[in-house]
Amino acid sequence: MPDTYRINMNDSTSISPPPAADVANTIGLGRVKTKIPKIEKKWLIGGAVALVVLIVVIRSMGGPAAPKFISADVMQGGLTVTVTATGQLQPRNQVDVGAEISGQIESVAVDFNDRVTQGQALAVMDTDNLKAKVLQARASLASARAKLEETRATALEAKTKVGRVRDLNTRGNASKQELDAAEAADARARATVASADAQIAVANANLATDETNLAKAEIKSPINGVVLSRKVEPGQVVAATFQTPVLFQLAEDLKVMELIVDVDEADIGQVKDNQPSTFTVDAYPDRQFPATITQVRFAPKSAEGVVTYQALLAVENNDLFLRPGMTATAIITTATRGDAILVPNAALRFVPPGMGAMVAGERSMGPPGQPPGLFRIFAPPPEAAKPAAATARQGGMQRVWVLDGNTPKPVDVKVGLTDSLNTEVASGALKPGQKILIGLDRPAK
Repeated sequence: MPDTYRINMNDSTSISPPPAADVANTIGLGRVKTKIPKIEKKWLIGGAVALVVLIVVIRSMGGPAAPKFISADVMQGGLTVTVTATGQLQPRNQVDVGAEISGQIESVAVDFNDRVTQGQALAVMDTDNLKAKVLQARASLASARAKLEETRATALEAKTKVGRVRDLNTRGNASKQELDAAEAADARARATVASADAQIAVANANLATDETNLAKAEIKSPINGVVLSRKVEPGQVVAATFQTPVLFQLAEDLKVMELIVDVDEADIGQVKDNQPSTFTVDAYPDRQFPATITQVRFAPKSAEGVVTYQALLAVENNDLFLRPGMTATAIITTATRGDAILVPNAALRFVPPGMGAMVAGERSMGPPGQPPGLFRIFAPPPEAAKPAAATARQGGMQRVWVLDGNTPKPVDVKVGLTDSLNTEVASGALKPGQKILIGLDRPAK
């Protein structure tokens, strides 16, 4: 037997078969021609057919397909920018009326919803004790006045005496000590008169206080308006000690009201005085009421980490449909454009799959070194469309996409005002009626 051929499996070099002459000599056939067995050709043809069938099956099972885009028209028209805020309706001037003195309520003259005028009596308290105090104060005043007259007479007597003693002292008939005593008595008399005069002032003040308290027993309306609330009944005892108890709530003319809304801190920069607004209330959901901003307050309000600022809106309520305390949702118009080029906001957020790496009509690239298109069925599917990280603010640049044939084409535009649906195009190569991409009809598999 010829020498055995050994094959080293770790050897990276190719191994050549033994010479055909040696094989032929060994088996006794002499020189033989080398050829490929017929069975190897059959396997080659069968493998090619199987590969074609595999490609067809994979394609039919949902291989990567070109994405279908959703587009919208570039429009031309008006744009209105609004801010939404909620708040409560209130009277323009609401007054809490209370009792300044303690006592028992004798009678109540008004009820809920009654119209009142300034100075009209709302309730009357028991006045017996108050009248007695007024009489006592008047008697004290009379006594003080009588005391004043008495002291004036004493002062006149002392003045006359001191004059007489001074004349005697000049003639040498009265001593110096007698003169000093007379002058001291005169001074004390004048001081007594001044004290009595002061007591009259005190008595007058006490009388005025008691008369004022007597007048306050009749609780009167400070404004012209309507009674919103009555919190007292006849016979009830009111104690005005540390704070004034509220007996009535009055509202000035309800035909003119205020709406106080809370504006989010992100929107407060757009809200200005004299901006128009409309609002709705739950009682009349199909009706919009007009209003105008009269004040934007600087003081912040914070609740559960949310910061808001209050804005006041003037409201006409001639038909009296609106009532204090109603919750209203206001839409404040902050800016308008009469004729602008508009694109949907979705177009500013849309980015085509793979940033154009695989779009309709484009052939995928296979592994390095292989011809294009051969490995398309094995290429990874294109990524789904992703929204842009953030849209540009007013005056910034933003990229949108249009179709150039079947291929997305980027267009950079300068954006302007925006609302919840559309954004103004301040500058850029877009025309009304042009198609702009806003999404995918279905995600590419």
